[in-house]
Amino acid sequence: MLSRVADSLYWMSRYMERTDGILRMLRINYASSQDDIQEFSWKPVLRIFSYLDEEKSTSLAQQSRAVLQYMVTEKENVNSVLNIVTRARENARSVQDHITKEVWQCLNDFYHTIRDESVNRNLYIEDPVSTLDVLIRHGLLYYGTMDITMARGEGYAFINIGKYLERGVQSADILDIKFSDLQYDVERMDTTYWKYLLLSISGYELYLKTYRTGFDARNVVGQIVLSEDFPRSVLYSVNQLRRYFERVKSDGNKEAWKKIEFMIGRIQSRIEYSTVESILRQGLHPYLNGVKEELYEVGIALNHHYFAYS
Repeated sequence: MLSRVADSLYWMSRYMERTDGILRMLRINYASSQDDIQEFSWKPVLRIFSYLDEEKSTSLAQQSRAVLQYMVTEKENVNSVLNIVTRARENARSVQDHITKEVWQCLNDFYHTIRDESVNRNLYIEDPVSTLDVLIRHGLLYYGTMDITMARGEGYAFINIGKYLERGVQSADILDIKFSDLQYDVERMDTTYWKYLLLSISGYELYLKTYRTGFDARNVVGQIVLSEDFPRSVLYSVNQLRRYFERVKSDGNKEAWKKIEFMIGRIQSRIEYSTVESILRQGLHPYLNGVKEELYEVGIALNHHYFAYS
């Protein structure tokens, strides 16, 4: 496969995964902001998904509608859903011969929906939850269409490499920022806080089925970092990243493949042989930060060896 094609498929997938993460986080946090209007702050969300400085994020922190507009439809925000979906569509358009007509149609429909003026109006004036639900469903339609129409070839492998690399970084980042909000206090028994955190990454129902004793910060860390069954855990994402990277091995790229496979395997082993207790002894922030940095290094190596970036 041409490096240009692999690059476009990889980034199309990363952008769509980022879009899904942002929309889910916005929807759950908006609901949380309505439950606790006085105390709620959007700062953690802005720290995870925007590049605003401290002053600007502080000024927006209590303005729910303004945050939604900024994160969803603001053209000047490079990480808004509008701009991310636009970049995903541009990548998809450049490789239309390598994706199915149905996948292209999903992305194109999503692009035209997010550009509609009614989205901005609804976020500002009417019911933002219904609007966010519509956008989330567009993302789900993309994932389902990708799953049932794409051939399981090299292109599909690069799509999933991008998806799970982005997801692993995102889950580690969300957990880190949310715990930093509490000064990494794992003794804090705040049921509502943990509930909304898990809801924002679709992990609430699994948590209730797995842990019968109520909410505990240690169990939250265990599910988001170490669970092999939770689709948005860091370990699950790294396992899938390694699985799909194995599929792009060929005689022409043995050395590069071995180097990156070793990098992914090192991250996988580091997480697999961790426990919640060992993570907390090391410090949750240094641990998560180390995992994120190693995942970023994998991304850089992919760019260098597979996508012909210097």
